[in-house]
Amino acid sequence: MKKLAAVIAVAMFACGAASASDKTDAMAVVHKWVDAFNKGDGKTGSTYCADGAIVIDDFAPHVWQGSGACATWYKDYGAFATKAQITSPSVTLGKARHLDIDSGYAYLVAPTTQTFTQAGKPVTEKGIVTMILKKGSSGWQITGWAWADQ
Repeated sequence: MKKLAAVIAVAMFACGAASASDKTDAMAVVHKWVDAFNKGDGKTGSTYCADGAIVIDDFAPHVWQGSGACATWYKDYGAFATKAQITSPSVTLGKARHLDIDSGYAYLVAPTTQTFTQAGKPVTEKGIVTMILKKGSSGWQITGWAWADQ
């Protein structure tokens, strides 16, 4: 009986460790994506997205999907920012409110703070990002994300 309890305890610990590792690895991709955005590096940021990702954001056309969706979003965001006189955008990701890992998928909900300069004036906006990631042979990739101001 003690051996069975020990085996169950080890199995539970191993599952917990794998889950913690998956959470850490998935969040690392999210943080790399945020870092790329903050550097204005859409080329690198797009590499963290799966081909065929879906992006929902608060500027037109509001949804990007299919092959190259993240790269197209970066291009469109640049045009939007120029038109709205936005410079120096930066996002800070808060502590995840929700992070579930199940069957090779991650579901993340996290608060954000976006700062930028608009027409010469500093702006701070609170928001929330929801992301879906999928674990594949090359690691975690973002398959979808949505942004909303609070």
